[in-house]
Amino acid sequence: MSAAPDKQRIALSLEYDGRRFHGWQRQHNASSVQAALEQALAGIDGCPVACIAAGRTDAGVHAEAMLIHADVDAARFARSPRAYIHGVNTRLDNAAMVLAVRAVAADFHARFDCRERQYCYRIWNRSTASSLHPWRHWWMPRPLDIAAMQQAAIYLIGTHDFSAVRASGCQAASPVRTLRQLEIHHHGHEISIHVAADAFLYHMVRNIIGCLVEVGLGHWSPQHLQMILAAGSRQHRGITAPAHGLYFTNACYDDFSSRDMACAG
Repeated sequence: MSAAPDKQRIALSLEYDGRRFHGWQRQHNASSVQAALEQALAGIDGCPVACIAAGRTDAGVHAEAMLIHADVDAARFARSPRAYIHGVNTRLDNAAMVLAVRAVAADFHARFDCRERQYCYRIWNRSTASSLHPWRHWWMPRPLDIAAMQQAAIYLIGTHDFSAVRASGCQAASPVRTLRQLEIHHHGHEISIHVAADAFLYHMVRNIIGCLVEVGLGHWSPQHLQMILAAGSRQHRGITAPAHGLYFTNACYDDFSSRDMACAG
């Protein structure tokens, strides 16, 4: 649906701490990113404002640059676009932060127009946990074989039926997705796993990470992931990685991305 004539559709790049919310989607009995942002925008416009995100993150999942669209008062936005950054941020109580805002076409859609979504998963691979940021990584005290994990990741790249790594509650019509990137990097004690696809199934990223960790611990061979994918059954998958290590990092569109907006802002 397009914006009304007196409204301006805007895109916002949003950062948030997943610990403070029970996921993106508005809920009746728990805090959500969507409800907090809509309330903050309503405080600027003086009327209800609905928000649509590029993706729905689960409880505990963080975002470095989530892309959201909303229809706001056109005259007010024309007078002061930065009110939709600084004014909104004063109402978000530091749990979330608008990093950048831009005007978009009246029929732009944050979800349906997104051609690629990117995530990063972070693992703290040391015998002792981090006292500084224990909620920012999945602590893995046993050494992980990074080379074996990288070899296993190759089997998942491309277009596949990812039924084996989606949650039982997934409502997607098709399990077929195109995984463009699955890269594993090691920096000191931190392992970062970068994932990019056209779209993701429910818990798909966290289940892929769990499978890679099984390989890294030596429980599975790298080729075991090829077998799991071919089997197409959730019974063969490994553990689901905890939510607090996962970050939504970028939403890509034809002429811009949420991360580029954040960096420019």
